[in-house]
Amino acid sequence: MMRLDKYLAHCKLATRSEAKKLIRSEKVSVNGTIIRNADFQIDENKDHVMLVDQLVSYSAHTYIMLNKPQGVITATKSEHKKTIFDCLDFNSKGLFPVGRLDKDTEGLLLITDDGDLTHQLLSPKHHVDKTYYVEIEKPLNEKHVKMIREGIWINDEEKCMPAEVQVINDFSLYLTIQEGKYHQVKRMMHACDSEVTFLKRIKMGPLVLDEKLKVGEYRLLSESEIKMLLALKK
Repeated sequence: MMRLDKYLAHCKLATRSEAKKLIRSEKVSVNGTIIRNADFQIDENKDHVMLVDQLVSYSAHTYIMLNKPQGVITATKSEHKKTIFDCLDFNSKGLFPVGRLDKDTEGLLLITDDGDLTHQLLSPKHHVDKTYYVEIEKPLNEKHVKMIREGIWINDEEKCMPAEVQVINDFSLYLTIQEGKYHQVKRMMHACDSEVTFLKRIKMGPLVLDEKLKVGEYRLLSESEIKMLLALKK
């Protein structure tokens, strides 16, 4: 048996004091019943503990999906600017973002403490797809689409890997790349004589942004999502 606040701390979702706040704010349930007392005793091997609507279970690592808002920087801390960790209302010690999204880009961001998985997702040699929904100022023509699919030059000395583009209409498209060059999507569109007006990442590897997550919201990954990601490490 274990105290509920201690269990949440063991699962690395909060410090003991933060866990008590979560419980008092009625965000934690045990076997379907909201628990308001931090000293509530649970059987960690049998009871089902939920944080909001996510099952909480002990894991060697923590995996969080954040729908990153615009105006928030992808950094662990900043004295003057809001960071992605300001979007979390529990202990983020030891966690880090998997890659970066520009300040004005929103969408899927994985936050974890699994360094091996992070390397697998970000290493260029592993060619992990990253898909973006893109809105642009000027339409792409057939020549631009061909350039993107064959590997577009974004300056005189820098060429991108071949990417996949799916045109939705004159001013929006899906773009799938396997690299993470500085401002890559924006530079690719600039090389196509257009400019990005809105950018949102919707997929990274097998992980797809949860449509139920509003901008700025987050959730723990499901067991099936974690299994899909961990399969990349094998």
